[in-house]
Amino acid sequence: MLHTPDEDLAFISGRVLPNQTVTVAEAEGRIVGFIAVEGEWIEQLYLDPDWTGRGIGSRLLALATANMPVSRLHCFQANDGARRFYERHGFRAEAFGDGFGNEEGLPDITYVRRRA
Repeated sequence: MLHTPDEDLAFISGRVLPNQTVTVAEAEGRIVGFIAVEGEWIEQLYLDPDWTGRGIGSRLLALATANMPVSRLHCFQANDGARRFYERHGFRAEAFGDGFGNEEGLPDITYVRRRA
C-alpha cells in the first residue's frame, strides 16, 4: 500500500476532482467505479473488483471518451486483465516503460487509441 486512505482522499479531493472530468458508476446505492479524464489522458479508471465483468468499465470508457479523437493512458505491464480490456476497446501499445516514471516503480505501457 503506497498511500493511506486519508492520502488517497486528499489526492481525489485536491487533484482529481478540481482538475479532471470524473464520471461515477453507482449500483445498489454505492459507487462501484469511476473514470477520470484530463485532456487526452484517461488518468484513472477504477472498478470495485466485485463489479468487474458486468460492462460497467466499458460504459464508463465509452461515455468519457465519446468526443475524444485521441485517448491515452498508462497501464502496468503486469496487469493482464486491464491490458486485455484496453486492447479490446481499440487501444494500442505505443511505448513501454521501465517503471522509472511512476511512483510504484513498476514497468508500464502507454496505450493510445486514435479515431478516424
